[in-house]
Amino acid sequence: MAEISGAIRPAVAERTRHLRTSEIVWRVALYVVLIGLSLSFLMPLLWMLSTSVKDTAQTYHVPPIWIPTPMRFQNYPEALVAQPFGLFFLNTIKYAALSAIGAILSCSLAAYGFSRIRWYGRDVLFFLCLCTMMIPFQVRMIPLYLIFRDLHWLNSYKPLIVPAFFGGAYYIFLLRQFFMSVPLELSEAARIDGAGELRIFWGIILPLAKPAIAVVGLFQMIDAWNDFLGPLIYLNQPDLFPVSLGLQRFLGQFVEKLAWPYLMAASTVVILPVIVVFFLAQRTFIEGIAISGIKG
Repeated sequence: MAEISGAIRPAVAERTRHLRTSEIVWRVALYVVLIGLSLSFLMPLLWMLSTSVKDTAQTYHVPPIWIPTPMRFQNYPEALVAQPFGLFFLNTIKYAALSAIGAILSCSLAAYGFSRIRWYGRDVLFFLCLCTMMIPFQVRMIPLYLIFRDLHWLNSYKPLIVPAFFGGAYYIFLLRQFFMSVPLELSEAARIDGAGELRIFWGIILPLAKPAIAVVGLFQMIDAWNDFLGPLIYLNQPDLFPVSLGLQRFLGQFVEKLAWPYLMAASTVVILPVIVVFFLAQRTFIEGIAISGIKG
């Protein structure tokens, strides 16, 4: 018996060692592929950062120069004074923050009704709400323009802010999934104590839904920050332009000179707030989206 055990132990140890080696090789290969894919996605961003600190000669050098020498950081202040980017940033923050507030209020109320209150036709109406996600903005563009024109809302931020106060299908779905993960016993206990639906919504559900609420607000702000087509349609006065239209105006100013370092410097400044917000709120993004998918 001792001889059999002595013969089995080396075989088991060898198989364990082989499995560990295979696992290490598999993990290394997986990380190499992931790093390669990450670099391929980061390549445009890295090229933009590199070009933003080049001079004209280095921009058109063949083969391309990734690390310019010397780095010309003067491109940033020279680019930012070419257009009133400070005003563009303030305009964008103004309507992006208001649209985020509107999305949070309207979508959370609609999601609460779809998830915590039972009423006839609820699931059918929720299905129709989700179906609106399949209608692209280009289909609604002309009717919305005619409506806002008749309301005399053109050349104002109302067409960019007011629709957010009427909910969005994706954000309603996201919050509904989160609200469904909250135990019903909490709401029932509050009803026994005499609380109404609005009191339960405001005092119990919303405090528990802070991660999902933060995700909706941040998504809406980023969407408003990156929006180009909406401001292009509704805004004609340069003093109302957001950063998206300001960058397009800046492009028109330098397109004949092909001043790519200036264009890349301005583009870097425009996207920098979005990148900073994402990294600062990365944990909130992941937590809110992950918890929102617990129940279907």
